[in-house]
Amino acid sequence: MITPPEEIIAALQNCGLLAAGEKVAAEPLTGGVSSDIWRVELPGGPVCVKRALAKLKVAADWRAPVARNAYEVAWMQVAGALVPDAVPRVLGHDPQTGAFAMEYLDPMRYRLWKEELRLGRVDLGAAGEVGERLVRIHAGAARDPSVPARFPTDAIFHAIRLEPYLEATARVHADLAPQLLGLVRTTAESKRTLVHGDVSPKNILIGPQGPVFLDAECAWYGDPAFDLAFCLNHLLLKCLWVPTARDRLLAAFDGLVERYASGIDWEPRAALLGRAGRLLPGLFLARVDGKSPVEYLTMQADKDRVRRVARRLLIDPPEEPRGVRAAWAAELNA
Repeated sequence: MITPPEEIIAALQNCGLLAAGEKVAAEPLTGGVSSDIWRVELPGGPVCVKRALAKLKVAADWRAPVARNAYEVAWMQVAGALVPDAVPRVLGHDPQTGAFAMEYLDPMRYRLWKEELRLGRVDLGAAGEVGERLVRIHAGAARDPSVPARFPTDAIFHAIRLEPYLEATARVHADLAPQLLGLVRTTAESKRTLVHGDVSPKNILIGPQGPVFLDAECAWYGDPAFDLAFCLNHLLLKCLWVPTARDRLLAAFDGLVERYASGIDWEPRAALLGRAGRLLPGLFLARVDGKSPVEYLTMQADKDRVRRVARRLLIDPPEEPRGVRAAWAAELNA
């Protein structure tokens, strides 16, 4: 444990969680590429403090507005009101430092889904519950007329999702630029409900009451198909990371889609699944050739398998996500 940075101390003081001059110990937590995250020992117990970074911790020059921190807090407030067990409780927000404090969830009770999958522990019930909770948040936010005005984040979402994933990939695969840039336009124009923007196993804890969503700094009022496709993409890619769990990962994909699809009530189900099915190959290719490639695909042969399937499906899109799953399963069995 060490003394936390001045910005973290200032945030806690500005939130009324720490008295001036009071000493605390802390430790940095591992996480994504876009924030500093600290576990801080307050007199009343540990809290987690997260501060947005202007330049993300990747090799590419990837920058994003730190104002996204406020929208992450707003996402957690909306989602927490709809599905209380699905998010950590926000304890305070300090716009001045771009940081907020939330309850600390003990890793002994809240297991990181990515780590569970890495170990081959693919809980099909947990995957289905991820789909169930995600669609409940989407459905509830779609019915709330106050939500759109709270998330004027088109520029932020473009900066940290559409540009580094789809537009950057279009620069690498120039022959597919029409398809990839078409996905950018469709996604940007599909204003349906509140979107998390980073529904990934690294941002989901499996807790005693079910999955808990973290890291909503991409929060946006837009296309829910992005959240669905983004999460499903990781289940497909992890078939290469954990080949012994391939069949269960594909079954988890099926269960998540089924549970999510059963809750779509704010727009035609086929329309949303169609957008997700067309978007998924673009995200699949982006995690190899975009600005944020997955760290666990290191072999060229594995990357080429992703490219082969994604390129084919971008040219001849499937009707829904399960078409991508079928093409990927065929590639894995070839």
